[in-house]
Amino acid sequence: METASGNDAIHRPLFNADVLANALNSGGSRPLLKQLEGPTLTVADVRDETSRFLQALQAVGVTAGDRISLIAPNRPECLHLTHALQMLAALYVPIHPLSALNDQLNVIRDAGVKVMLFDAERFEGRAAEIQREVPGIRLLSIGRSTLAEDIHELAAGFVPQKLVPPPSGEHDVIRLGYSGGTTGKPKAIPSCQRSGFLTGLYMQAVWEWPEQPNILSCAPLTHAGGAMFMPALLRGGTFLILPRFDPLQVMEMIESHRINCMMLVPTMIYALLDHPRFGEFDLSSLETIFYGASAIIPARLKEAIERMGPIFAQFYGQAEAPMVLTYMRKRDHDPDDPLRLASCGQPSPWVRLELHDAYGNPVPDGEPGEIVVQGPLVMDGYRDPELTAEAFKGDWLHTGDVAVRDPGGFLRIVDRTKDMIISGGFNIYPRDIENVIAENPAVAEVAVIGVPHDRWGEAVHAVIVLKPGMSVSEEDLCAPVAARKGAYQAPKSIEFVEAIPQTPVGKPDKKALRARHAEAADSQPLTTR
Repeated sequence: METASGNDAIHRPLFNADVLANALNSGGSRPLLKQLEGPTLTVADVRDETSRFLQALQAVGVTAGDRISLIAPNRPECLHLTHALQMLAALYVPIHPLSALNDQLNVIRDAGVKVMLFDAERFEGRAAEIQREVPGIRLLSIGRSTLAEDIHELAAGFVPQKLVPPPSGEHDVIRLGYSGGTTGKPKAIPSCQRSGFLTGLYMQAVWEWPEQPNILSCAPLTHAGGAMFMPALLRGGTFLILPRFDPLQVMEMIESHRINCMMLVPTMIYALLDHPRFGEFDLSSLETIFYGASAIIPARLKEAIERMGPIFAQFYGQAEAPMVLTYMRKRDHDPDDPLRLASCGQPSPWVRLELHDAYGNPVPDGEPGEIVVQGPLVMDGYRDPELTAEAFKGDWLHTGDVAVRDPGGFLRIVDRTKDMIISGGFNIYPRDIENVIAENPAVAEVAVIGVPHDRWGEAVHAVIVLKPGMSVSEEDLCAPVAARKGAYQAPKSIEFVEAIPQTPVGKPDKKALRARHAEAADSQPLTTR
């Protein structure tokens, strides 16, 4: 029989700020944070920088609950600042540096950002534009600027102190992120202490890390790239920062620093494979490449495994339930099984995950259904009560992703519900078509969308990037789709482009493709097959 102690402090949970403070306060002189230019920072150095930045933020009036944003390329200050905000219980509001001004302004205004930090060398002009539109915002620069006080100069006046995490409850919001807006206006998605801590815990427990991770970070630290820092810290590893993703520089760093672990989005993997100097570098130190954020083309994943080895592991989640809903281990990547390579893995043991039809009923294996989940990983809700009610219909989080489950429990996402094409009364999932087209050796990338059609309602339209120096006929691309998926699913039109537009986080931007196609169709009717 359990007996209540009456003292909640004894059993108060530890969240990410607690774990971070414990690790940084006791880490000492172990090398941790590497830079291309500048010294390698030890664990103690990172603790000291975090403390100085924390005190600098306090000096300009930042307190618990304030909304703080940062616009910068990858640099150590991104980590120091976000860590300092955790210790202050302030809310971090990510702003992607590649987003358009209007998108950044929408986030700043909607979130009520109080202070924005910016990289003086790269983003002083953008910071000035933002200040003109939002005159009440407080600016701080990273580096000297005529526009704002340099946080380095401000922080230099403080003596580093031991980090003390704030007392927190599991529902306290630590981050106010925004959806990519690929299907409409970006949604504000509050992340609470419980969800953030469990994401990190699941990553540590389930993901396949090298014994001593030597991590290269080229994904944005202001977003998902920052999630790789804690594993490096807690597992006795190192963390090398690149300012941005450049395929040549990435390969040079893997070889020279013997990198064994990275996180990439699929388009980054394609860029490495397609680089003309790929074969010149020794990449044999790589043990694990975690990939996710968008679907990968199975034919290109097979190519990556054949050329780089069985080092790929996939994660799947969304901002509403981050990163660890499913996982596909390295050993589960069978290069001779295209359906397996199209999978996002098996559900995490710590979530309840089902596939439901439009009426909320579970679907059998082999039938498409929307992924719905329950569990402590799931967000508490959007800031908009109506959106929350819609997302939580039937007491499940509706992800908007449609998947098929095989008898082994592996899920294969066939598409987003809003990307599904309805042509002549048939439901068509673009991802299935993309995977067939991508098997052609001339294809580097492909995105399939539905476009308006007078007869069928929507027609299948394929947007294709070819590999350098290669060509292919439309018939050679469409015939395999007709043979394997049926003539009604074969593209009725094909467009060859230099590049497929991407969202700031590296996903194919089908909303932009549809908008661009609509504008073209208004001026010139499309000829379809």
